[in-house]
Amino acid sequence: MTNEQWEKLLAVLDGDVVDPLAVGFIIDSPWLPGWAGQTVLNYYSSDRKWLDANLKAIRTFPDVMFLPGFWSEYGMCTEPSAFGTKCRWEENALPYADKIIRSIGDIANIEKPNPRTDGLLPFVLRRLMLHQAAIEEAGHRVRFAVARGPLNVATFLMGTTEFLMALRTDPEPVAKLLTRIADFSVEWLQLQKECFPSIEGVFILDDIVGFLGDADFRQSALPYLKRVFGCLDVPVRFFHNDAQGLVCAPYLAEIGVNLFNFAFEHSLGEMRQRAGDSVTLLGNIPPRDVLAQGTPEDVATSVEAALESLNDRRRIILSCGGGMPPDVPTENIRAFLLAAR
Repeated sequence: MTNEQWEKLLAVLDGDVVDPLAVGFIIDSPWLPGWAGQTVLNYYSSDRKWLDANLKAIRTFPDVMFLPGFWSEYGMCTEPSAFGTKCRWEENALPYADKIIRSIGDIANIEKPNPRTDGLLPFVLRRLMLHQAAIEEAGHRVRFAVARGPLNVATFLMGTTEFLMALRTDPEPVAKLLTRIADFSVEWLQLQKECFPSIEGVFILDDIVGFLGDADFRQSALPYLKRVFGCLDVPVRFFHNDAQGLVCAPYLAEIGVNLFNFAFEHSLGEMRQRAGDSVTLLGNIPPRDVLAQGTPEDVATSVEAALESLNDRRRIILSCGGGMPPDVPTENIRAFLLAAR
């Protein structure tokens, strides 16, 4: 993000009304490679192609806040790779991390990784270090420390169904696993801040919290999210959960979250009622069915409909309900920007 965009983001978080409304999108490997004319595998394996795709995005849409901005990542394999998962790579598909916990007893063998040396994490950092000068020459800076949330990582290590069942059948070993993952996440986020002092935001992605009821959320998500979000003293604490977001919404302020991206099934007005006035909402049109597959006219209509649910436009950043999906065309993003104005 540029300095101007960062200051605008802080102003929105503070409750200032900006005109036109801010527009921001989470962009990473599901969208960027295809839009930039690259294969997914080339995007991951070539630092130059990764940089070129990100530069193309910021130059094509200079008025958009791309979050977290120059995201150095290897899809869902980033954090699980540090725990020793086998990562599967294809030319034009997102990578997949195989589970390594086959039984509850395996949890005892899971060691906390060293983010300085383990898995793909050193490559995440080195990519940013190698291209930091080019990023800054483009007027941008590394602003966010990023991590998948503890429950999200746990499901890659165990399997989603197996993890959710174990929350009820084996809560003690699962709690030990989540504690170990949270300890690792804190060290990983702190290392990013150490390497890039320009970082003033934390970005955590965890869709699995949307599969929990209230009691399970308070027991098995709330304490770990609070720990992770509280590990850095930064002004922006950004949470992405585009599964069901209503369960976590009342707890966002307690967790420390002040920027929330959620599923398009929840309107901005509904989420405002649940999350309260202190949290900035990032949303909220359907990402696949409208932003990717709709016409520019569909996009404009959806943006207008999203705003109709609001009585107060403070602490709103217009976006889609989730990250930018594959195949979103340039003309639909331009239509979104026009509608926002």
